[in-house]
Amino acid sequence: MNNGKLIVFSAPSGSGKTTIVRYLLEQKELHLDFSISATSRQKRGDEIDGKDYYFISAAAFQQKIAENAFVEYEEVYTDNWYGTLKSELERIWAEGKHVIFDIDVIGGLKIKKQYPKETLAIFVSPPSVEELERRLRFRQTESEEKIQMRLEKAEREISTAGQFDVILKNHDLEIAKNDAYKLVSDYLKMI
Repeated sequence: MNNGKLIVFSAPSGSGKTTIVRYLLEQKELHLDFSISATSRQKRGDEIDGKDYYFISAAAFQQKIAENAFVEYEEVYTDNWYGTLKSELERIWAEGKHVIFDIDVIGGLKIKKQYPKETLAIFVSPPSVEELERRLRFRQTESEEKIQMRLEKAEREISTAGQFDVILKNHDLEIAKNDAYKLVSDYLKMI
């Protein structure tokens, strides 16, 4: 395989995209590998460099931007950068695999724009904003303020769904996983 394909999953927080991506990674016949993002933020807890993220300083991140080393990047908070290194795609392609992303909407659309022929961009849609709110509250991991921020962001993200190749509705997780498998499997069979 010269260059493999890119499978982008984007969605508002709580839509189920991470669960779907993890499921697809378990399907060895798809030959997928997860794209590890670079970040300038500090490690948290037991995170491992090169496994969870590539941890680099803000200055090194800026240098890589100047070198055009990223497929996409974004400053999420002041001096807190996240991005996808071109070398990460090359690493996965060199292993004969396809790259799968669990990425925000902006990053997903940037990847699709740079690699339009190689990318299948999938937007995972929750049944409704109300259901999304229920899922976020069920997690019991965030404050009311954070939940409201995520819901506001979700509405903006949902408005971009039409820019993706496919909108995958996640009304039922098992059905969504099966639908995602079929979408990805069919796409990977295309020349």
